[in-house]
Amino acid sequence: MSLYKTGRRVLVVGCLAGTLALTACSGGGSGNATSSGTTGGSAAAQTITYLVDNSENAVNQTQALIAAFHTAHPEITVQMETRAQGTDGDNIVKTKLATGEMEDVFAYNSGSLFTALDPAKNLVDLTGEAYMANLTDSFKTAVTTGGKVYGVPSGTSDGGGILYNKKIYEQLGLKVPKTWDEFMANCQKIKDAGIAPVIQTYGDTWTSQLFVLADFYNISQQDAKWAENYTANKAKYADEPALTSFKRLQAVYDAGYLNKDFASATNSQGLQQLVDGTGAHYPMLTWVVGTYVALNPDAANYIGFFAQPGDDAAKNGLTAWVSGGVYIPTTTTGDKLAAAKTFLGWLATPAACEASAAALAPTGPYNVKGCSVPADSPQAVLDLQQYFTDGNVGVALEFLSPLKGPNLEKITVEVGSGMTPAAAGAAAYDEDVKKQAQQLALPGW
Repeated sequence: MSLYKTGRRVLVVGCLAGTLALTACSGGGSGNATSSGTTGGSAAAQTITYLVDNSENAVNQTQALIAAFHTAHPEITVQMETRAQGTDGDNIVKTKLATGEMEDVFAYNSGSLFTALDPAKNLVDLTGEAYMANLTDSFKTAVTTGGKVYGVPSGTSDGGGILYNKKIYEQLGLKVPKTWDEFMANCQKIKDAGIAPVIQTYGDTWTSQLFVLADFYNISQQDAKWAENYTANKAKYADEPALTSFKRLQAVYDAGYLNKDFASATNSQGLQQLVDGTGAHYPMLTWVVGTYVALNPDAANYIGFFAQPGDDAAKNGLTAWVSGGVYIPTTTTGDKLAAAKTFLGWLATPAACEASAAALAPTGPYNVKGCSVPADSPQAVLDLQQYFTDGNVGVALEFLSPLKGPNLEKITVEVGSGMTPAAAGAAAYDEDVKKQAQQLALPGW
């Protein structure tokens, strides 16, 4: 199960409906309600359709983008159409592509789910478009296959790492750790102060994966070809350096650093503990920022974020979940194709970022050069942006490999609860991945 849900990634305050596949909020609804996103201007020379998911935030943000685009390009009308989220939405996208009934432009995941769409057959190659130079390398990696680039960003990136309560750090005189040993030392001081050092929320099993998945930057720093070898059945989680990710998950449990209700707590309860200061660290993705700010607006200032530490402070960096993409199916041709490319080209500009931010506050960095998050963004978002500014970012494994075993969250709950040793859990996950690789008929499996 991917750490992303199918569909456009947007922040929802309260219930989080977006591309994060492991939340319980899978979205609802079905069908393809249509609405016009154009405003004013003369009759357009071309009309194209744009398919997005039906979450409220996705719809609102898309309408704002379409309106701003129409102001810049009144000759083109963009009509928004919507689809269901989650598995239903995933099936809709695949069915539309298979039957040749896809809209002129559509938003969908990047990374492994994108590659599963058979881009070379179903999507228009954008490699030669001038606006490709406007996109960050980390995003282009996530929408590239066979050396060709197929999409532009739809939203902002997220970081996988550790949210932390800055008040606790200030009270105890702690510094943000850049190595795992420093992190564990901080945890011990926090425990000695009577505060839970690490919040875990296994009541929502998807949250158990973060210590493993957010550690991928550290794996790639030791072996730059690990993802490639993993996909080719030449690298395993049961072996180092990847085994360390499971060991870290076990280590916080063995040290007694978890909140007492870790086995049953939910994501929302974990965020409440972080905001209240009954817990100090929460391994999580940054798209939850809006949820904890809704719990306490002041938390925007005192909840920070840092990347999961590794073994070498000089190589400290972030595992990023880049935004979804906007694509053109090969069934879009002629004048409509030209209009669609113009639309995507505009989406790859700061003007689109500004329109997007006006409709929905960003929860992470944009993937378009020249775009930046507002200076008054929550502290965790600003902390996240700094990693991108410094260039210390690598994309999550699921953007580099099609392999993501469906039972990872079950395995990480067992390892993180002390029921299964790290080595056994890693080996079990390798077996889980093996079944998937064989189903995908990957070479070497």
